[in-house]
Amino acid sequence: MAARSYGQYCGVTNAVELVGERWAMLIVRDLLVGPRRYTDLKQGLPRIPTNILSTRLKELQDAGVVRRVPLMNCGLVYELTPYGRGLEDIVLALGRWGFQSMGDPGEGDIVTADSMTMAFRTAFRADAAADLPPADYEVHIGEVVLRVRVAGDELSIIQLSPPAPPVGGRPPAGQPDVVIAAGPGIRHVISGALSPGEAIDQDVLAVVMGDASLLERFAATFHIPPLGAAA
Repeated sequence: MAARSYGQYCGVTNAVELVGERWAMLIVRDLLVGPRRYTDLKQGLPRIPTNILSTRLKELQDAGVVRRVPLMNCGLVYELTPYGRGLEDIVLALGRWGFQSMGDPGEGDIVTADSMTMAFRTAFRADAAADLPPADYEVHIGEVVLRVRVAGDELSIIQLSPPAPPVGGRPPAGQPDVVIAAGPGIRHVISGALSPGEAIDQDVLAVVMGDASLLERFAATFHIPPLGAAA
């Protein structure tokens, strides 16, 4: 448990004391993608001081949120416990809430494979996808390359580049239906502020290969309405 106590007997208070310290929720976010070595966590959170990363991991272990386990061919890794995985819906809800007021990235802001994996999981609309045919997208955002597959209400994401951590998964066989290159402006498509056609015209994204008409399906499948709009 974190050293500081709010001195209140309340579930919210207890939760904040367990995971409310700086960087703790971002560690949880990355571990929701899969087990990670210490070096993987540090690479995914380049601004975290090493002593703070070690301290947060120790606190999360003491709280029963994280555990350290051996993984074949990878040595010891950190993973979420079942109790820690209970944070998944909370993290996704926080991501949706935060997305609604996101502006342009600041100087030096980065995207990582794990943060983008969670971003797509955050924006995924299983209800909309269930009524659409399957689709296989390859999405390039800076150096991050993800293979995003949607089949009914099921979403799977494989990290292709940068090289995935130990449990990043194997690249799926076959060619994707469409390859999309984008930058941070892809959020305007996810929010509905730009249609796919407008995003292409404004160089927010580009179709590198495949069926451009699938962008409409992509926009319907991955959507977070802007602040104040109806879901």
